[in-house]
Amino acid sequence: MRNRIGLALAQQSRECRDTLFLLGGIAATLIPHAGHLPLWASAITGLVLLWRGLLAWRGKALPGRWPLVAVLAVSVALTWASHRSLIGREPGVTMLVMLMALKTLELRARRDAFVVFFLGFFLVLTHFLYSQSLLTALWTLLSVWALLSALVLAQMPVGQPSLKLAAGLAARSTLFGLPVMVLLFLLFPRIAPLWGIPADSVGRTGLSNTMEMGAMAEIANDDSIAMRLRFQGQAPPPQARYFRGPVLAQFDGRIWRPAASNSNDWPGRSDALQVRGPALNYELTLEPLRIKVLPLLEMSPQPAGSEIALDAMTLRRESELQWSAPRPITERLRLNAQAFLDYRHGPQQANLSLQNYLELPPGFNPRSLAWAAALRREARFQDLEATALGPALVQAVLQHIRTADFIYTLSPGRYGQTSPHLIDEFWLDRRLGFCEHFSGAFVVVMRALGIPARVVTGFQGMDAEPQDGFWIVRNSNAHAWAEVWMPGQGWQRVDPTAAVAPERIQQGLALQPQAGAIANALGQLSPNLWLSLRSSWEALNNRWQQLVLNYSRQNQFDLLKSLGVETPDWLALGRLSALLIATIALGAGLWTLWHSGALWTRDPWLRQRQQLMRRLRRLGLDPRAHQGPREWAHQLQSRFGAVPTQAAVHLLMQLESQRYGPQASPRPPPWAARLRWQREFDQALHSIARPKPASRP
Repeated sequence: MRNRIGLALAQQSRECRDTLFLLGGIAATLIPHAGHLPLWASAITGLVLLWRGLLAWRGKALPGRWPLVAVLAVSVALTWASHRSLIGREPGVTMLVMLMALKTLELRARRDAFVVFFLGFFLVLTHFLYSQSLLTALWTLLSVWALLSALVLAQMPVGQPSLKLAAGLAARSTLFGLPVMVLLFLLFPRIAPLWGIPADSVGRTGLSNTMEMGAMAEIANDDSIAMRLRFQGQAPPPQARYFRGPVLAQFDGRIWRPAASNSNDWPGRSDALQVRGPALNYELTLEPLRIKVLPLLEMSPQPAGSEIALDAMTLRRESELQWSAPRPITERLRLNAQAFLDYRHGPQQANLSLQNYLELPPGFNPRSLAWAAALRREARFQDLEATALGPALVQAVLQHIRTADFIYTLSPGRYGQTSPHLIDEFWLDRRLGFCEHFSGAFVVVMRALGIPARVVTGFQGMDAEPQDGFWIVRNSNAHAWAEVWMPGQGWQRVDPTAAVAPERIQQGLALQPQAGAIANALGQLSPNLWLSLRSSWEALNNRWQQLVLNYSRQNQFDLLKSLGVETPDWLALGRLSALLIATIALGAGLWTLWHSGALWTRDPWLRQRQQLMRRLRRLGLDPRAHQGPREWAHQLQSRFGAVPTQAAVHLLMQLESQRYGPQASPRPPPWAARLRWQREFDQALHSIARPKPASRP
């Protein structure tokens, strides 16, 4: 089958072959965008490329202008309907893909092909707006190679050059540009991305700036990496692997949000921090999480109001001890951090700031509030002191979770379809949910019991073993827990999920959805095969991120220091960049002149001819470029006679035979042989120019 297709392709005209190759390169460029485009855009693009390929294969004429205008108008309308805008990354990429596909139906001249090449190279660039992984880089390299090969074919108007020749020239051109690419990578100023990345995904594990109760009927684990950590010493125990993210204190009956900040409040008043014991130092590489909080291991020692200055932004420690960014984190961050596993935070005695953590939306969840009131009236709590009452109520609620048939599941179904009282439905009726249900309901019940409480989101747990020296925290480790305030103790972490699914906390094991067909097949072949393959790929991708994606401005300045620049800055970086690029440009220009023969003839035969003609002119002869060594030998004999020129004529006839005789070789003799011949010829000419004096009788 493959041979028949190859034979049929070989029998087609060059125009058909080159068009099909170009369409293949365009398809390779557009494939990674299929997951980001609306379904209609992928369908129209595929149909247009298929249509153009059939027209080329059958030698049919291209469509007129009006069908293309109609398809373009439909594409614009559908883009507006899908994105409610024609400006921005998502609608911009959609329209660019549609324009690329439609432009292939106008390939009537070379200038049209050049427009397609330009659009193709720009679309390759847009892949990095969605992913900067090693796989994306390799795929874009393949796409660039295909487009360059098509461009080389367009520059060869004569004959039918092979695809192998075009691909080789494209690869060589890419290698020639490699030094400039490396220099730009090392020395070009590191700036923040010009575009953001997608908004929070819906229906997958991961952090968000808010927590909406009952918004999703089912949640799928996202096993992509959220951050990598390398500890100086031992990693923390499993039950201490909590990474503090957004703290949520306001509840409107459905959505938990951060507390409204008051600029007049001193930021450290409510959550004063005391750390004890040894510090745990670690290095953190954070993937773009699209949230405005940096999740760090609890508890980082800086007090509220402290700041961390990074290349991309400045982070501030807020009053609830989370690190806030001025904008969503849409770029990869790398920093060194410190944590204390033994700490105390929050006021030791009750004050007005704690009232914010007792508020509940009026009119919501009456049955849960009644349940909490009934629990509080039980006799076992009546005679307890204030310092003992809070812990006793917390343990009673946790015991209720353990014994009341609660189920921890990623498929709880949608809450709130028949009633706005989401906590009532979860706490007293269905009792199915994941961490956000348990933490949100627990905080509501605690507040109903008169205990200040709040929801904390972040990550909990890591992979069981490090990869390439780095511990991996995945988006599937995203978690929500609670903090309650106790007199004399401050804020205490309470994780209600541990009451129903202790393995989630003690071992960091997130629930896994049912495996698909491929995962089942790999599991049958080898239970650890998929994990081994994933670990190997992630280790390789981690090297890519550490060495390439994490190359920062500080790395550039360190490079300047290693080159002898005492005080590196942007000016020194610019001067060095300009000097190196100018040097490369000068070298490339000289190489081009040499390659064209303007400065130096590359053909050894031609160089030898030019040298011989210069020497013969110094003897007064007039050698012409169309003449060969035989004609030059005749000129020597005519001018100086047969006897004085015997040696020079012999050498010229020898050269004639080597170059044009029956046994002539297309390759010149070795360099040493040519040099030896040249010395003998120079000696022969010298004897002609300076003849021996006649002897006296």
